[in-house]
Amino acid sequence: MTQPAFEVRRSPVHGNGVFAQRAIGAGERIVEYTGRHISWEEATARAERSGQPVNYTLFFTLSDGNVIDGGDDGNDARFINHSCEPNCEAYEEDGRVYIHALRDIDPGEELNYNYALEYEGRHTAAIKKAFACRCGAPNCTGVMLAPKKRARARRAGAPL
Repeated sequence: MTQPAFEVRRSPVHGNGVFAQRAIGAGERIVEYTGRHISWEEATARAERSGQPVNYTLFFTLSDGNVIDGGDDGNDARFINHSCEPNCEAYEEDGRVYIHALRDIDPGEELNYNYALEYEGRHTAAIKKAFACRCGAPNCTGVMLAPKKRARARRAGAPL
């Protein structure tokens, strides 16, 4: 019987975390992120009912605009914490999300990926606090939010 790739336990970063139980090779598919597939409208309603921010960290937005709610029938992948210097990356394939190792991961190392949460509203101090990052990486941005996309300055004389 092969040893499971990971286990869930308390994390020094935040709450529960996912830790490698064996060596994981770069590029290895570690786990699928599962949960109930819902519409963005339902995700918004669920967030409002629970008092969570709209971009609640258990919601995984898909390219078709729908959401996987890892808190509703999800698996242990929902406990993978954010890091500004991740050792994993999430890939979407046919409406499913898989977590892959970006590099070799040693036994005992916490698995993490960059959530890069998109928040369309202003990134106020309160929003930044709600999405604070605790990863401790040397290049930590302090937030789990993706940088705001800036509109390109229009060249003088360019068509509208």
